[in-house]
Amino acid sequence: MIRGVYSLLMRCVQPLLRRKLRRRGEAEPGYLEAIDERFGRYQGSAAPGRLWIHAVSLGETRAAAILMQALRRQQPGLRFLLTHGTATGRAEGAKLLRNGDLQSWQPWDTPRAVAAFLHHFAPAAGVLMETELWPNLAAVCRERGIPLALANARLSDKSLRQSLRLAPLSRPAYAALAAVWAQTEADARRLAQAGATVQAVYGNLKFDAAPDAAQLERGRGWRASSTLPVVLFASSREGEEAQLLRVLQAHPDWAQQAQWLLVPRHPQRFDEVAALAVQAGLTVSRRSGWSGEPVAASLWIGDSLGEMALYYGLAGVALLGGSFEPLGGQNLIEAAACGCPVVMGPHTFNFAEAAQLSEGAGAALRVATLEEGVQQALALATSERREAMAGAALRFAASHRGAADKTATAVLALAAGRLSVPAAAG
Repeated sequence: MIRGVYSLLMRCVQPLLRRKLRRRGEAEPGYLEAIDERFGRYQGSAAPGRLWIHAVSLGETRAAAILMQALRRQQPGLRFLLTHGTATGRAEGAKLLRNGDLQSWQPWDTPRAVAAFLHHFAPAAGVLMETELWPNLAAVCRERGIPLALANARLSDKSLRQSLRLAPLSRPAYAALAAVWAQTEADARRLAQAGATVQAVYGNLKFDAAPDAAQLERGRGWRASSTLPVVLFASSREGEEAQLLRVLQAHPDWAQQAQWLLVPRHPQRFDEVAALAVQAGLTVSRRSGWSGEPVAASLWIGDSLGEMALYYGLAGVALLGGSFEPLGGQNLIEAAACGCPVVMGPHTFNFAEAAQLSEGAGAALRVATLEEGVQQALALATSERREAMAGAALRFAASHRGAADKTATAVLALAAGRLSVPAAAG
């Protein structure tokens, strides 16, 4: 009954979704691509038997890339179907495709769209990355005998509370999953409370990502040639850039003590953030305008995708985006793998255990406010402690690797006998 009401609501709001996609497409044209796919309408045909991986946005797609690499090592020739919900996720996912792979938008969660998606692609099994679970998607997969798993699974306290409030809808969805592989023991407990059966705790796939060595070396070279220590605000979110600018205006001496590098989380905000900085009286130089060495300015803006290793190499210390507003924090694992110490704010519930372990390992510092964070970052960037924390960060990242191979083995076992792999690929 409750899923019927939910399904009716999802059908009724489809015109609003189309309007939202058109509006978002004005800033991000990727949202205008193949809109009909979201509603279960597809061009051409698709051979059955691919392994379906759903990675809703950029972070999940990067985790999916790590898993796909491990899967290809264990099963050469494996063919994938990648689905996404955001334009940045789809653009990043396109880089992962090989001959025989397919890509599509996630179907809107109505029974008809989900059934059309499953009929068209006929995947061998589905793997949802991290958190993305929809009631009809889970139910229709179970009805059709398609194993559906949640990999690199996490669930915050806040999300658990929301799930419990909607238990008549969410609990059957979690119960329909064929497998759940959690990041941490705490995530496993919360997922079980939500109704999932957790098979294993494998850790976070993102520890298995290797930073781009060429980018890292280039960034470190630029850092060595900088006359000032470089402080990075990594993956900043809306509201945090304005906070930083207010802090620097309130403490003009701090603004002069470092070269500030700001990398917004979402590319559609690059222009907005640059305009904020100019309004605050800062001179701005954007990465997209550098033909070689960074161009002198009071604020650098990293307005490129796929270059976080470059930015972490360039920085002596990083402020963690998303942690100075109640947004849960961004991934600090990549910073650790690059040997970049992190100063994080009070809000890290999306990566609670990684943040706690990183702090305990001496790779990160916790502060209460962004003003305190700027002060601590400046002190750290010019101290001997920075090198010790950089070493601790590298050791911390290395000590938590191994989730990718474990998860890949479990995925292949789940899909055993159902995958279609070209004979020539072995």
